[in-house]
Amino acid sequence: MSRNYAAAKAKPKYATAQIAVWWDMRDCPIPEGYDARQVRPSIEAAVKKLGYSGPVSITAFADHKQTSEQHLQGLSSTGVAVTHTKSSRICKFMFSDMLEWRGRNPPPATMMLISNQVKDVFSWELARLQQETMYNLFLACSCEPPSNTDLVTSAEWRWESLLDEVKECSETTGESSKPGELTCKPCKLGCQSVESFRKHLSTKKHAVEEARWNCTELDPVTRKWAKNYAAKPEHATAQIAVWWDMEDCPIPEGYDARWVRPSIEEEFKKLGYSGPVSITAYGDVKQAPDRLLLGLSSTGVAVAHATPDVIYMRMSSDMMDWVDDNPPPATIMLITDQMDSFFSRDLVHEQQEDKYNIFLAYSYRPFKMSALVTSAEWLWETLLAVSVSETRRRVLQKCSERSESTGMFSCKVCIDDFKRFDDLRMHLSGDAHAREEAYIISNFQYNERNREHGLIKRVEKEQTFEEESSPGGSCSSS
Repeated sequence: MSRNYAAAKAKPKYATAQIAVWWDMRDCPIPEGYDARQVRPSIEAAVKKLGYSGPVSITAFADHKQTSEQHLQGLSSTGVAVTHTKSSRICKFMFSDMLEWRGRNPPPATMMLISNQVKDVFSWELARLQQETMYNLFLACSCEPPSNTDLVTSAEWRWESLLDEVKECSETTGESSKPGELTCKPCKLGCQSVESFRKHLSTKKHAVEEARWNCTELDPVTRKWAKNYAAKPEHATAQIAVWWDMEDCPIPEGYDARWVRPSIEEEFKKLGYSGPVSITAYGDVKQAPDRLLLGLSSTGVAVAHATPDVIYMRMSSDMMDWVDDNPPPATIMLITDQMDSFFSRDLVHEQQEDKYNIFLAYSYRPFKMSALVTSAEWLWETLLAVSVSETRRRVLQKCSERSESTGMFSCKVCIDDFKRFDDLRMHLSGDAHAREEAYIISNFQYNERNREHGLIKRVEKEQTFEEESSPGGSCSSS
């Protein structure tokens, strides 16, 4: 019986839509003694069980000089496209084919990858593409399906169990009325028959052309995407929610805290955003001067007390609670240096299902690009240096004259809310808060020890798996 590791029944919009399959035969070869004509019907039977009945296209990538004539004939006879490239360039050509296919075939449609390289090679670029244009996604591999990837999938299989599907299905496709294409990628040549294909691969001309192709890197298409786009119409007047980590991005010495909100809003305005803005500032309130906190609150910034042990967890949970209550279109902004460490994966997954507009600010440029696709990014000090309009200056003057708080106060350690700053200060100096804070610190340290132990065990398990695995392609770490 096939084990389907993660499966969801087909949504109506995908049930009859086309399914395109990219298959790395180096990682997921045809087992010895297996009839190659059964690959297509096995895949079709597996997706049919989940309610998919749309047309299926399959492209098999490999160094086909190593593929037997029997297998080539069997695949082509069932309409499987056969594409030759050197093993080291399989991922590159699979990805370039995916890009071309996505350009020609708008959603709804399903993409399926059969490869062990999803986590290590495809995940980052494909997750960014999926955030822009979402397709349904399937995955199969010959090792354990990778965990903790940036991709959201609807179904995952082990390769050997996927090939067993046809045994459980009485219907098989048999031979296709239209043989699969036979293509040599290095030579950009299509062949009419298996015989001519094999003959071409053995020629000196092919060997010379193949030797000229040295690049193995994926097309960095998403790395070229610009930043700070003008607002799209659906986002221009939609609400903007800002979560600000004051530990990583503090208010500079001598800077008037009342300027934070108008500086941020002024930058939004430059890009064409005019929707309502909510800002929550997270930090250790006990270490911050009253004038700073009252200055923030006087401009409607909510102030949330959170110690370093819980700040990112509370920011993340508050953000996800907000997402549950506020469907797109809307804009989410994070001001933090910990995007990849604490927030990226949850948001990348969210963006592949419910697409929000994303802004990001940080105190220094990240050393690598995030998998999260953003519409605008700023350096924190640059954001605060924005020239504020005369209108906003008058608003600041009124706030100064009133000298009153308009933003809420909360303790994210004890999960309590307060309307007055003095009430928050009194709470933070109380015994109940001290006990809760001590408990959280103790619990955090205990969880850290367990996490380290779990990592050690996982590394040991992966090393054991690699030693026991038969050759046939490297597996992504689980």
